[in-house]
Amino acid sequence: MIRLDPKGYFITGSDTDVGKTYIACEIVRQLNRQGVKTETRKPAESGCVLSTDGDLLTHDAAALQQANANQETIERICPNRYRAAIAPHRAARLEDQTVSLQALIDACERDDPAHCLIVEGAGGFYSPLAEDGLNADLANALQLPVIIVVNDRIGAVNQALMTLQAVNSCKLHVAAVILNQVAPLEDIGMDNASDIKSYCNSPVFHCGHNCELAQIFEDSHA
Repeated sequence: MIRLDPKGYFITGSDTDVGKTYIACEIVRQLNRQGVKTETRKPAESGCVLSTDGDLLTHDAAALQQANANQETIERICPNRYRAAIAPHRAARLEDQTVSLQALIDACERDDPAHCLIVEGAGGFYSPLAEDGLNADLANALQLPVIIVVNDRIGAVNQALMTLQAVNSCKLHVAAVILNQVAPLEDIGMDNASDIKSYCNSPVFHCGHNCELAQIFEDSHA
């Protein structure tokens, strides 16, 4: 287990569709069970669905809202919402809007400085997020420890190590690598967790298919 950083964490992926939101929600629930007050942010989300009353319905932000016991509004969690399921800056252009890195930084401000902030990026660490920045730039601006989520499949070791190198190049602390088994494993001889541990000093955790993430934080009240 890892010692909780009260500032919070930036949740990034080794790629898109690795289950960042699922892991981010599991982390929020774990912290809530330990009595840690959290705030959640998904500063930009694309692929939202237009409702009959004209609202943009989110998936990721709504999941974070539910995980944090509905303590925050969708607008607070995710002020930048777009319809097209592409990188947020390009989705914004299709709606004659722009999204800047500074706007995303501002969206991640805490309402209470004592709260633990959980920020979920969009796509991989080097995926474009704003007109003038990547997920890496937002993470660097926030200076939060990074949790890397990797799809536990063939190729996971390569994806994990490349993302680790990218985060380290920004001189950010990698709090953990979490292997998320998005689909059942086909190769039973594969052990990505052990292989990744051989090449990094960060804690590596595993979340099996359709299984809850094991407790990753030390109990600060113990």
